[in-house]
Amino acid sequence: MNILITGINGLIGKHWAQTALEKGWEVAGIDRKPAPGANTPIFAENTQYCDILDSQALQDVFIRYRPDLVVHLAAQSFSAISWQMEELTHNTNYFGTLRILQTTRKIVPHAQVILPSTSLVYGIAKPEHCPLGEDRPLKPVTPYAVTKAAGEHLGYQYYQNFGLQVFLPRFFNLLGPGHQPNTAVQNFSRQLALIKLKKQEPILNVGNLEAGRDFLDVRDAISAMLCMIEKGHPGEPLNICSGRSMTIAEILKTLIEVSGLQVTVQKDSARLRPSDEPLLYGDNTALKKLGWKAIYSLEETLQTVYADWLEREK
Repeated sequence: MNILITGINGLIGKHWAQTALEKGWEVAGIDRKPAPGANTPIFAENTQYCDILDSQALQDVFIRYRPDLVVHLAAQSFSAISWQMEELTHNTNYFGTLRILQTTRKIVPHAQVILPSTSLVYGIAKPEHCPLGEDRPLKPVTPYAVTKAAGEHLGYQYYQNFGLQVFLPRFFNLLGPGHQPNTAVQNFSRQLALIKLKKQEPILNVGNLEAGRDFLDVRDAISAMLCMIEKGHPGEPLNICSGRSMTIAEILKTLIEVSGLQVTVQKDSARLRPSDEPLLYGDNTALKKLGWKAIYSLEETLQTVYADWLEREK
């Protein structure tokens, strides 16, 4: 099995690559060229640095590696940042996805394609709407979510019109080590690590803590996608989630307990978004019917994330 992972050095990409290598698969990746002075990417070998908007560069990579499975993870993947980088988010996420589908169809039309989406495509949900099922209408309210909904439609179009085996996982909130501090949990973990290392005063700056979210370990998400391509159906979205909700405040409380620190929690208005869905958690019934189940507890995951930030901030 040859697997090509775009965004291979991102949170999900790194874990996908590691899992594939453990299976004995041939792994290749696409990533952006690291900035001067940046740390060497973990998966530098067999990683091609190119822009996914460059059709010719993509074709060269696909011709070289002839993947049996394409996992398309390269994206502007942060909802908060999409408000400040709206045009970049649309270009990267929509047109980048289009280029991947076009290239796959042209070079390896029999390959499987995993085209991840997000729970944010469901939009603002009331408590009585949850858990959110895959048949719920899509009403995204952030630039990022709009691009992911559009990407899903592209994937379905290529499945329906051209027979491309496109799988459409909808991620809820994935957690794991090695992520950027652009999400609440990663940011809290980094701040706690800095406080532990005496590099920050014991004041934890936070945004909205009332939102309820569905959190899942990234390793459990990888096993869900493997289950999906083995037993699932192309062209059909599938929730990748725990099936339960926790508020950001509950997550923060657990993280503080994991750190063993005494801190003051301080609201920061700059961390609030123009639009923030108050509650999102998914129905994972369809995923469980494929034989999947989660392995990692939330506390185990948070311990891993916090330990990772302690190591990175030393």
